[in-house]
Amino acid sequence: MTQAPPQSPAPPQPQDGTVAAPLRPGLSIRSALLIMLLLVSITSSVVVGFIGFVNGRESLREAAFDRLTEVRDSRAREIGALYETIQNNLLINARGQSVAEAMQLFSAGFAELQTVELTESERATLESYFDEQFGTMLAEVNGAPVDASTFTPTDPAQAYLVYNYTTPHESFSDAIAVNNAGDGSAWSAAHAEHHDFFRRMTEIFRYEDVMLIDANGNIVYTAFKGVDLGSNLDSGPLQRTNLAQAYAQAMTGNVADSVVVTDFAPYPPSLGKPASWAVTPVAIDGEIVGALAVEMPISQIDAVMTGGGDWSQGGLGETGETYIVGATDQLMRSQSRVLAENPARFERESVAAGTSPEVARQAVETQSPLLLQPARTEAVTSAAAGGVGTTLAASYLGGETIAAYAPLDITGLDWVIVAELESDEALAPVEDFTRNLVLSSAVIVLLVSVLSLVIAGAIVRPLRRLRDAARRIAAGETGVQVDAGTSYELADVGAAFNDMSKSLQVKAQLLEEQQQENERLLLSLMPEALAKRYKEGAHTIALDHQEVTVMFADIVGFEAFSRGKSSEAALENLNEILRAFDEAADRLGIERVRSTRSGYLTSCGLIVPRVDNARRMVEFAVQLERILHRIGGKYGAELSLRAGIDTGTATSGLIGQRQISYDLWGDAVNLAFQLQSGETDSGIFLTQAVVDRLPDTVHVREWGTLESPTGPQRIWRVDTDDEAAG
Repeated sequence: MTQAPPQSPAPPQPQDGTVAAPLRPGLSIRSALLIMLLLVSITSSVVVGFIGFVNGRESLREAAFDRLTEVRDSRAREIGALYETIQNNLLINARGQSVAEAMQLFSAGFAELQTVELTESERATLESYFDEQFGTMLAEVNGAPVDASTFTPTDPAQAYLVYNYTTPHESFSDAIAVNNAGDGSAWSAAHAEHHDFFRRMTEIFRYEDVMLIDANGNIVYTAFKGVDLGSNLDSGPLQRTNLAQAYAQAMTGNVADSVVVTDFAPYPPSLGKPASWAVTPVAIDGEIVGALAVEMPISQIDAVMTGGGDWSQGGLGETGETYIVGATDQLMRSQSRVLAENPARFERESVAAGTSPEVARQAVETQSPLLLQPARTEAVTSAAAGGVGTTLAASYLGGETIAAYAPLDITGLDWVIVAELESDEALAPVEDFTRNLVLSSAVIVLLVSVLSLVIAGAIVRPLRRLRDAARRIAAGETGVQVDAGTSYELADVGAAFNDMSKSLQVKAQLLEEQQQENERLLLSLMPEALAKRYKEGAHTIALDHQEVTVMFADIVGFEAFSRGKSSEAALENLNEILRAFDEAADRLGIERVRSTRSGYLTSCGLIVPRVDNARRMVEFAVQLERILHRIGGKYGAELSLRAGIDTGTATSGLIGQRQISYDLWGDAVNLAFQLQSGETDSGIFLTQAVVDRLPDTVHVREWGTLESPTGPQRIWRVDTDDEAAG
């Protein structure tokens, strides 16, 4: 008999009676890896390595230039936004009542002082100040003797002001702190009334100085009370300064809504410190009566260009920086990173690059390269010609850098911006990539040859992929997918793993959406600052606020209007009114604290500080009254507003433990409530503190007095358009 050929063993069947699925066709993992590793890995390693070397090297170089270009563009936008903000602020203030009134009072006070002569003793003190103090300091800065007599005031008004407001103080910080010299002059009275406004403007925007200049060219006010106080820009020693040029251009243009910006230039009253100015005319009833000038904030410009002094966090690594250069003189207009971090190195490299030792030493002593350090580089030259691009060339200190350059689009300034990074740091990834690619390719070829002989160990690789994927999920990553290979068992495991990963991803997305909804609801109940502290676990949260305007209001006539209506209909009408209230509040920057059927509490200047919070709140109350008249007319009802408004101190915070609510309390809230609840008539009732902060365009009349814990309070009532028409 012939023997039957041997049969392949059948796959084992499950013991529970189910039929096992047939094995998927294909090579075993061991066989597939043996063949593929030997035939593909070596060839692909060589081919891919060569292509990766060519493309990767160029991509890394382009990426380095792209990163630097992004930094340049970002800084250019920021510095442009800074100048736009300053100019807009200057225009707004120049049109404001405070500046117009100050200009009139200071000009009148200055004119009165023209008839006041100093005594011989006072004149001697004044001359001694310029000879022994100002002249000495200016000579030290300039490095050469200075004839201080050219700055000694000859005009009576200037001499009087410098004697009383400049000579008594050893520093600018001392001078700006004084509100009144106590001399009894009209100028000092104007100074006592308006100096705080300009001082706050100076401090908030970090201006180097703020000035008022009358139509005759007299500097009738300065915040810091330097020796330029009282000087005449048309005929005095400052007539050739960039301030005088900007003033003349602003006044010659005779256009109120314009700002003239100057480049930096030496300014003797600042003791040699370069100054840049923004000047805008001040008009009263359409007539130009003078100009408002601010000395541009060098610290703000440097803060933008240096990223607040943290270059590495701004994407500039260990050696990168951004700086501004004048296109014409090619001198720096902003801080140098090397000077800020290592002055000795700056001085050494600056001199080596061709800068004179005296200039380099002066930059180190003043800690600023402004109008001192030349930057005559290829990048600056190209940008000065209008070019925008990148280059690999020497920096202003001589070292090789990659640089991104462009002109700066700021009206009135011929500046360029440069972002640069030392080439060694910028191109280090390229060199590392080349070295690593060569080494890795050699290692791969060697390893593939060796691993082909011991490939059996590679059978566990799919399991390792599953392990690594599981670790990624455990670390918080979502959407992880894994290919477990063609083996039947591992393919099933991989499919189950992928299904689990997708399920976890869906759950994570749902959880994230729920968290976002919770965050939105939390922010609808309280301000962001309080919500942040509440989420951090704080139990007692209270914030004190100064200069806050608070309004407590109710709707007069609503109870009669809603009487006889169903609860749903009455609530719908009330919500319609409150929605209109809230929309008006959003338009005017009013912050709603709480609203109930019997009261509506709002504030202004609480979350976002506002210098005109009183005006905004009164305007808001007037709009609420109009809303009630409109809605009342819609439904044939007599609806009106009864509101109490006060400006003062208040405290905001969270009340309760299990049931949290956001509330506002304090003197201003109490007095606003007393005003509202103590009146039976409709209307908008104000305290004296609110009236003192209102512009003349708001018409009020005295209504009476109110007894409060701090004493009697005068009450005023706003005359609305409807009442005036009546």
